[in-house]
Amino acid sequence: MSGKIKVLVVEPEKPCQVREVEDELKALQAIVGGNIEAVFPFRDSTALICNANGMDLGLLPNRPLVDDSGLPCDIVLGTFFITGVQGENFASLTDAQISRYQNLYDNMTAVPDEKDKNIGRIVSHAEQYGYSNKYFFS
Repeated sequence: MSGKIKVLVVEPEKPCQVREVEDELKALQAIVGGNIEAVFPFRDSTALICNANGMDLGLLPNRPLVDDSGLPCDIVLGTFFITGVQGENFASLTDAQISRYQNLYDNMTAVPDEKDKNIGRIVSHAEQYGYSNKYFFS
């Protein structure tokens, strides 16, 4: 399938951005900086697309990978995006999906550990600015 789709791009330490992108492999790989891997952590028809080799490439921690209840279970490395899914194809996100995932990922981030950049520390944006509420992952 070829055409434009609306996705939510999440870059490390930046607010989420809604973008219209070509639904072609090269364009999707350009967003994440390499080979893509699809992860399906949510119950709705969406996928989280990240760099399949993020750890080997030493990409920086970005955001927590959360399950459908919002609990962190891992850390996504490097830039990723959320896309809709229809059958075996990627599709545009709905406005409700954009709002849900933008609210989720604009309110937490993962920062590299001071001693080991390959270990991320998940923090809320409130904590970044002097409040508490930490989760640690390695």
